[in-house]
Amino acid sequence: MNAFDYCVVDVETANSSRGSICQIGIAAFTDGRMTASWQSLVDPEEDFGAFNVQLHGISPKTVAGAPRWAEVLPEVERLLTNASVASHTDFDRAAMALACAKSGLPELCYGRWIDTCRIARATWPELPNHKLPTLARIFGIGYKAHDALEDARVAGQVLAMALEQRRMSLDELLGPPKRHSGAFPRS
Repeated sequence: MNAFDYCVVDVETANSSRGSICQIGIAAFTDGRMTASWQSLVDPEEDFGAFNVQLHGISPKTVAGAPRWAEVLPEVERLLTNASVASHTDFDRAAMALACAKSGLPELCYGRWIDTCRIARATWPELPNHKLPTLARIFGIGYKAHDALEDARVAGQVLAMALEQRRMSLDELLGPPKRHSGAFPRS
């Protein structure tokens, strides 16, 4: 088990394909505070869509010489294996699963997956929406949206605030950790 309470992951993609990861950021939290972080640009080995480039500012030039997904995966695995892993929606979970499949690699294993958007909706149902920029603005958290590490940091802070608001530990909120593969259930 990792020494962190939870890790938050966020990815940016090159185009509308979720498996086209071009940046990943991981923020580790202990006692409600970010205590470690890691980020990397990723060569998605795919074309970049104009919408995505405009959204996050990452282009083919930005990732020139960056490692491919298979090359960053060992560090991602080191940080996330058996950890409680969070992201703001399941987009990032699906993106990592698809990037692994595209690269012919097994999916990640982690302790449990935490959707911080779902937790924010349950904790603050009165808010106009539960998008990360909205939550950051309402709670006075400064950050640059659509940067993977910044999004991970803010989602982790939102989770810490939700736990504090509910006066609950992560285990009380979600139940005890279980080991899962990153795979989605098959229908």
